[in-house]
Formats: sequence, C-alpha cells, structure tokens
Amino acid sequence: MGISKKFQGVVVPAVCPLHSDKSIDVSSVQRIMSVFSDFDISPLLLGTTGESTSLSEKESLMLISAASGVKRENQFIYTGLSGNCEEDLILRAKKYAEAGADVLVATLPFYYPLSDDEMYGFFDRLASSLSLPLMIYNIKATTGMSIPVDIIKKLMNHENIAGLKDSERDEDRLQTCINLSKTKKGFSYFCGWGAMGGQSLQWGADGIVPSTGNLVPEMYAALYKASLTGDFALMNQWQSFTDEVAVFYQKSRSLGQSLAALKCLMHSRGFCDIWMKNPLKEVPVSERQGLVDSFNKWFENFKFQ
Repeated sequence: MGISKKFQGVVVPAVCPLHSDKSIDVSSVQRIMSVFSDFDISPLLLGTTGESTSLSEKESLMLISAASGVKRENQFIYTGLSGNCEEDLILRAKKYAEAGADVLVATLPFYYPLSDDEMYGFFDRLASSLSLPLMIYNIKATTGMSIPVDIIKKLMNHENIAGLKDSERDEDRLQTCINLSKTKKGFSYFCGWGAMGGQSLQWGADGIVPSTGNLVPEMYAALYKASLTGDFALMNQWQSFTDEVAVFYQKSRSLGQSLAALKCLMHSRGFCDIWMKNPLKEVPVSERQGLVDSFNKWFENFKFQ
C-alpha cells in the first residue's frame, strides 16, 4: 500500500435485503451494517451485488437512509450511481447525499457505445455537479465498455474525483492503475476483481471491493490486516480461503443466479433473507438445502483447522 488515503480498506458491495413481498428489509440492512463495522468494513450500496437496477428511487433512498442511520465512525456509505440520463443522475445524487451517502460511485451510461472524449466529458461534468466526492467505477461486464487508462489519468486531476473502483479482469491494467494512484493523495484505487484482491493490496492498492465479503466479512478483515502488516504469506492464505467460498455461490451460475445463491448462504448465517428483486429469482427450493449444507460443512471444517 502507498500513502495513507481518506478512502481505503475493505468496502463490500452489499446485497439489498428484502422481505418476501420484495420490500426493503430495514432491520437486516442495519444488522449487516453492524457486522461490517465490527470488522472495519464499509458498504457499497446500490452496486451490482445490491440489485441496484431493479430498485425504484424510493427504495434506493430507503436503503441509504437505513444504512446511514446506523453508520459508525469507522464507516463510509459508498453509493452506486448508474443510469443513462445525466440530468437524472445529478438529481438522484443530490437526494442520495441528503439520505446519508458519503461517496458516490458512478458507472458509465450503458446503452450507447461512447468515445474516449464522451467518457471523459461524462465523468468531468458529473464530478463538477456533485456535492459529494465521486469515484469512477469501471465494470466492462455490465456497461460493455472499458474506460481507457489515459482517460482515468486525466480524470485523476479533477478535484472532486476521489478514486477508481475497477472490476475489469486485466492484470496489466490493474498494475498500471495502481501505480498511477499510488502517490496521489486524493485518489484511491479499489480492486473489484475478487480473485486479485490480495495481490492488488501487495502491489499498492488502497482497498478491495469483494462481493464475497457479504458472506465472510471476518475473512476479508483478516486478509486486509495481514496486508497492512506485510505478512503476504498469511494474506495469500486468506485469499485462497475466500476464493474457495466464492466458488460455492458463483460456479456454473449466471451473475443474477450467483447473487441469489449468495443471499441463500447469507440467510444460513443469519444476515438476511433469501428474497430477490424481480426480475431475478431466488435459488430453486430443490437446490437450497444442498447449497447450504455443502457450504456449512466446509465452513465448520474451516473453523476447526
């Protein structure tokens, strides 16, 4: 890790807990916030893992308010900002700030392919219009576009752009972006590529954004602590353990199906219920017990190693 940054550490892209009627489960939001805080973890709300594109504005604001209402001193409320209408994004960002967001994390609009100049202009105008710090979110898997490193380099100089969360699976890009951000005090680099979280920290990333942290936050707290002390052998052990956990809900599943499996496993740990926001569906009843049993068997054996 390079110089100390305001925004750093483990930031988990939080699931959106729901009741069976698909309304926001406020008590579970608060429970998850408490668990995260116990391990010095902040949430990223309204991200891909949080089913953000399926939530109404009212539901989004309820989610932010529920989390910010119980936020502790060791937490920031990172909040996703995605959409295709720039004016609407600016209006929503204002409401998110009023609801308690601390940092906004914006993806590219995802309908039209954009030129480099159009990508730059989008983030430049957005950052200049917001009252909260803005982080760039590069996620080619959902937007269909990769933000060029040269554009990120230019945007780093904007006084209201606080960092980059990058989920693209490109090792050369990962190292390049870390090196760019290493010595810039006001710009943080967060790795959103789960399997490279530990390695990114060893190379100098400021933080990681692992979806698996919803299920095993204690493991990511241990991984990050090991990175801070320079015990990279121990850090890599924790990385291997978390990689094994990720397989339980991700292997042979689409993105939406993996989120349903993640909630199913979180339910087994008492964090939240299984319900998904339409159009996504819960894990089929016939598969739930087998999924939970296989994970619990692994987890019980792991605890006694």
